[in-house]
Amino acid sequence: MVIILALVRCVFPSVAGSLNKETVEADSIVKTDTATTADTIVTISTDSLSTASSASLAERGSACEPLARHDYPNVYQPGVKHPIIGVLSYSKAFPDSNDIQLADAQKYGVSVVNNRKEAEQLKSELVYIGASPYYHVDPLKRSIPYLVPRAAVLLNDIGRHFFDSLYVKHIPLHQFIVTSVLRSQDDLDNLKMVNRNASENSCHLFGTTFDIGYNRYKAVPAVDGTPSREVGNDTLKWVLSEVLRDMRQEGRCHVKYEKKQGCFHVTVK
Repeated sequence: MVIILALVRCVFPSVAGSLNKETVEADSIVKTDTATTADTIVTISTDSLSTASSASLAERGSACEPLARHDYPNVYQPGVKHPIIGVLSYSKAFPDSNDIQLADAQKYGVSVVNNRKEAEQLKSELVYIGASPYYHVDPLKRSIPYLVPRAAVLLNDIGRHFFDSLYVKHIPLHQFIVTSVLRSQDDLDNLKMVNRNASENSCHLFGTTFDIGYNRYKAVPAVDGTPSREVGNDTLKWVLSEVLRDMRQEGRCHVKYEKKQGCFHVTVK
């Protein structure tokens, strides 16, 4: 049989070529289909992971993933220093008074608690925000470090975007400082004893609101412990104002520039 096949190949060489061509084409089709299927699987997996990440962030109220250049491909350009612009007027850029913020505070917030003991009973509805790589929380005397998940995500995103802005502007990383968060009715009463301007209907009572100081920042040391280059508070305030302006324009929050209190008063929308 082998001898007969060999003779056929010698007499009709085109038969062997035709068979080889069909085999190669078949292999190509199989490989192409495999590649297409693999690409489809990778795409689906990536989308699924993105959706899962978003859902996970919403559930736990914050994220601690570090920033990376590939997270901002349209922003980061090697060797290009982005300018510091800030806003033309803090008062005009952030005019949302407590009365304006109160409606969303009541809509998305928790019930007002009379004291901190009652606040402890609402922990199932609140997220602890006392520790984050993106911002620093001051020792709190008249508030406690809890927010509703919606507000905790907002605060975390402001911190991430602030880091990103500092990075592309070639400014050493600094954490902004959160100076006030959730208040009980007792906290508010104590605050009114030292601050007559404290509002009776404070948005802080609902866990939707936080204050970010603009006159103090916490430098982030290098990995090797080397101190960061000194940066003026005004420079950091300009960068922070850009981030808050963008967040407000995206419809994610209300912002009030508190000149006497030295802070940006922020309520989630």
